[in-house]
Amino acid sequence: MSRFFCNSSIQAWKRCMSLAQGCSNMRKLKATHAIFITNGLHLNNYAISKLIAFCALSNSGDLSYASLLFNQIQTPNSYLYNTLIRAYSRSSQPHLAVHYFLLMLKQSSLGPDNYTFNFVILACANCSWLVSGRQIHNWVVKNGLFLVDAHVQTALVRLYAECKVLDDSKKVFDEIPERDVIQWNVLMNGYVRCGLASEALKVFRDMLVTGFEPDNFCVATGLAACAHLGALRQGKWIDEYVKKRTGLKSDVFIGTALVDMYAKCGCIDLAVEAFEGMPKRNVVSWAAMIGGFAAHGCATNAIHSLERMQVDDGLRPDGVVLLVVLMACTHAGLLEKGKLLLDNMKTQYGIVPKHEHYSCVIDLLCKAGRLNEALKLIRKMPMKPLASVWGALLSGCRIHNNVDLAELAVKELLQLENDVRGEEVGAYVQLSNIYLGARRGEDAIRIRKMIGESGIKKTPGCSMIEVDGKVNEFVSGDVSHSHQAWICAMLDLICADSIQDPF
Repeated sequence: MSRFFCNSSIQAWKRCMSLAQGCSNMRKLKATHAIFITNGLHLNNYAISKLIAFCALSNSGDLSYASLLFNQIQTPNSYLYNTLIRAYSRSSQPHLAVHYFLLMLKQSSLGPDNYTFNFVILACANCSWLVSGRQIHNWVVKNGLFLVDAHVQTALVRLYAECKVLDDSKKVFDEIPERDVIQWNVLMNGYVRCGLASEALKVFRDMLVTGFEPDNFCVATGLAACAHLGALRQGKWIDEYVKKRTGLKSDVFIGTALVDMYAKCGCIDLAVEAFEGMPKRNVVSWAAMIGGFAAHGCATNAIHSLERMQVDDGLRPDGVVLLVVLMACTHAGLLEKGKLLLDNMKTQYGIVPKHEHYSCVIDLLCKAGRLNEALKLIRKMPMKPLASVWGALLSGCRIHNNVDLAELAVKELLQLENDVRGEEVGAYVQLSNIYLGARRGEDAIRIRKMIGESGIKKTPGCSMIEVDGKVNEFVSGDVSHSHQAWICAMLDLICADSIQDPF
């Protein structure tokens, strides 16, 4: 009898494990969970870990259900904690990864391992929790994990990059004894995302000098840095480098980066050549090409590409693609096409218009002088208008000298949240110019005086130019350039010549 009971228990165990491994959706998983309960396996750590892993890590899972399963376990082990910490670290709720990490620390029988630290550091990076990340960094160093675990090293470089503390990110990177290509790319990408593209290119060059072979992601990041800087010569060099290296093949990432780089560096023909030469294209590739057409005023090509991507590649446009098409309409002044696209986004493409889509059409209306129609569209928007919308209306008021609507736009701009206070000085300057255009000099002087008394400072203008492969950056009011005296002398000479012979 006892042998029969033992054999039946083993059979039930095998059947439950087989069911757990065969789960492909949450309906099957919940049915399997019910069978676990009837067989008393719902309290077994190993058995329930199979269900939690599917819920937490599978694309067909349900992370909240994984948490419910976890909460029913009396003594969860490290694997269960790590599964949830890992899943939440890359979810839309990364703070819950830190929550489970703290719960883990309260269990005296358990201690975090290298997997735990890797996932919780990534969670801090995705939350931009710099203080917590630093504390865990110190813990990692004290436990001797930093020098031996590449995943932890990469997570720390990413943490400081995501928190925009690039000096610390570079410091951690420099302390890694044996770097890998992923770590190089994380640092480069951090510089690009923080607007320090020249530093990213320097890292790319250092990687090549030290003998590292960049992968496709590193190349794409290097090209993105060139695009940000307008560094055409360096971008072309990377293009040639890819063609000459047998270990590198131009995939969809490199191809898209090339299209974007050539378009932003002013070479739309080379961008088209790179695009047409891609063996495979995705929605991002089309967005880059259409964006290039938009920036170069080729609105007809941009609109035609919207149809081509569906016919040639069988791809359905997403919100980004439709946005760049609207931008093309804005640059070309194609008001009716832009309005039609906005009106049909939901029915034709299944895309609900977002704030930026409305902003483009409002900009179109303002440039066409249809300011009252633009205001009506602003009032009908299903979301709160942000600075870009009121800024577009204000610019339209300046072009068409509408003082009343300009005052309304400035009032609305100043009522926005503090994170857009940088718009304040621009709004005041534009309003002052509008007053001057309307021959209301006293109001213009009053606004200028208000700017001076409030201590508001305008963000300085910035220009960049590439000479002999080196990108030079010039910021308004900055006199730190190494050739500043020579540049000023040449400007004085040019000005003197233009005064003597204006033609």
